[in-house]
Amino acid sequence: METQPSSEIAKPIAAYLPRIEALVRQVIVFGRFALKFEIREIPPGEDGPESPEVMVDFSGLDSDLLLEAHAELLNAIEYVVLKAVRLEEDLFGKITFDCLGWRQERIQELRLMAQVAADRVVESGSPFPLGPMNPRERRVVHLALRDRTEVRTASEGFGAERKVVILPAGMADRIAPPPPRSRRR
Repeated sequence: METQPSSEIAKPIAAYLPRIEALVRQVIVFGRFALKFEIREIPPGEDGPESPEVMVDFSGLDSDLLLEAHAELLNAIEYVVLKAVRLEEDLFGKITFDCLGWRQERIQELRLMAQVAADRVVESGSPFPLGPMNPRERRVVHLALRDRTEVRTASEGFGAERKVVILPAGMADRIAPPPPRSRRR
């Protein structure tokens, strides 16, 4: 069985870039943001083939608006743009939006937080739940601890409240309560 060269894997992503560029430009114009952006390829990261391949990088006077509240607006623009161009689900992790290097700083922060929490779990023998995170951030934590044999990670919760719990390696999963059911009458 032959494997495809990485240049063939990147072709589907390249097909979306003109539409992504046009839509980001519209968001900036109609939102009246003082922002510039650049779409560029990024070198493979330490996560190997699962690393993002393309970055939409913002800068400008309104950069602070994108980064307020843990980059909620940046994340929202990323989500809306990628959904609007109908990006295939398996390519979502291949394109990332960033502003002034915030995303890389957040990744480093998450990795450090994961290591500190893992040390605490090893010392105490008790599980340590981290705060709610989006799927990309949870993945960073899981990958940061994959080589720590004395701990393991599990995701629990639902929707926006989903989080990573770091557990001692031999401990069974915690049982999470089911999500609340809505009462319709």
